[in-house]
This record gives sequence, C-alpha cells and structure tokens, in this order.
Amino acid sequence: MTAYGVIPTAISPLTALDSIGETILLADHEYNIVWMNTAAANLLNGVAASYGLNGSHDMIGQNMDLFHRFPSHQQNMMKQLKGPHRTRITIKNLIVTDIVVTPIRSTGERIDGYIVMLLDVTTKAAEEEEKEKLIASLSTPMMKVWHNAIALPLIGAFDSERFNLLVTSVLEECASSQIDYVLINLNKVYFNEREHTTHLFQKLIDCLRLIGTQCMIVGVTPELAMAMNHLNRDVKIFTTTYDGIQYIISKDQK
Repeated sequence: MTAYGVIPTAISPLTALDSIGETILLADHEYNIVWMNTAAANLLNGVAASYGLNGSHDMIGQNMDLFHRFPSHQQNMMKQLKGPHRTRITIKNLIVTDIVVTPIRSTGERIDGYIVMLLDVTTKAAEEEEKEKLIASLSTPMMKVWHNAIALPLIGAFDSERFNLLVTSVLEECASSQIDYVLINLNKVYFNEREHTTHLFQKLIDCLRLIGTQCMIVGVTPELAMAMNHLNRDVKIFTTTYDGIQYIISKDQK
C-alpha cells in the first residue's frame, strides 16, 4: 500500500503538518531536531528552561539525546524501528505525554529521518490528580443490592488514609441515595496496623449511625476477628453477603 495523489504546489508539506493541530517535530537521520510545528513550539516553550535553553526555538539543531537519560539505548531502538513506536513519557516532571516516533524512508530501508508526535499531552499535576481519582474510586467499589442497601466488597490493604477515603465516599453515597443498610465484606481485606483495625471500623459504624444507616459486616476471617474483638457487640455480623441481604429484605418487608 502506498500514498495516493499529488500534493498541490500551493500547499507546502510543512504548512500541512503545522495545520494538523497535533504536536509534531521532525528530526534528521542523526536525531537532530530540524523543525517543529506551532503546537510543538508552544508546548516545549514551557519546558525549554529545564534544559538550559531560552525557548523552544533553541531546540532546533539540538540532538534528541538531550531529552533522554540513556541516549545509547534510545539510538539503538530508533535504528531498529520498522514502523511507528509509541510509549508514555514524562518531560522534566512537568508534562506527561504519549510519544509516537515514526521513521521516514524515501527509498529502500535507509532511514532519512523521524517524525515525532506528542499525543494526549497533560501536565504532571493533572496526571497525578487523575490517578488519585482512580485510586479513590477503586478503593470504594459500591454495589446496590437492594433499593435501600449497598454492599462494599473491600479488597487489599487498608491504612488510615485509604480508610478515610472509604468513610467519606460511603457517607456521601448513603446521604444522597437514602441508604439504610451498608454491608461490608471483609473477606479479602488485610490491615497493616492490626491494633488500629477496631478503631477504624468503629469510626465508620458510628458515622453511619449518625445519619441513620445501619452497618453490617460479612466475611470476617479468623485473623480479622482477633483484631476486631473489641468492636461494639450491637453490630450485625453475617457469614456471607447473601445472608446479610436476606436479613435486609426481611426487615424491609415488615
């Protein structure tokens, strides 16, 4: 498969690249940056000082080795490229982007240069914020099991920070959705601070009680039972989530 048609003489190939809107750079076969479009110039202007340059215009003529911690490894990878290569990089801990490097061949197998595109560009701070949101959502997987009940199948290790995220999310959900019962499944949970376990769960139970929601616990392992032996005895505990749901339905239908 090959390209079709002819570029009109009125259209410069570089003008066309500049009009695409993506961040694009061109490098020669020795990895020297020879051209960048307006989007690239604007983006890289903000990080130029981190490389000891006055602006993105000073990057023209710079070798791409300047931007890599291991230039020799990068050069070996570039020489072996048969097609586009995509990876996620962080530029000076300021910008996070997907970089796509594609070799340019005019004839045969010889590489005449490279086209470099930066896609899905975001700041490092924004990237970290998105990661925190994802972690927070994964930390509290809530499932509605009855019209006024939710179940929380908690997984993994819980420290105070993750547990506080859990308390906040559960309280917001219960208040906004008029939840009367919360089933917490602890079968796959372990804690880094065993002596702190009872305090953490008592905090969640007490907070839910204040907004009129009853907290119930299922899937308590023998190890967890030993760590939580001082929990208030008025907390309902069930062997399985199914048993807890049956209890909720029976109470709800009375």
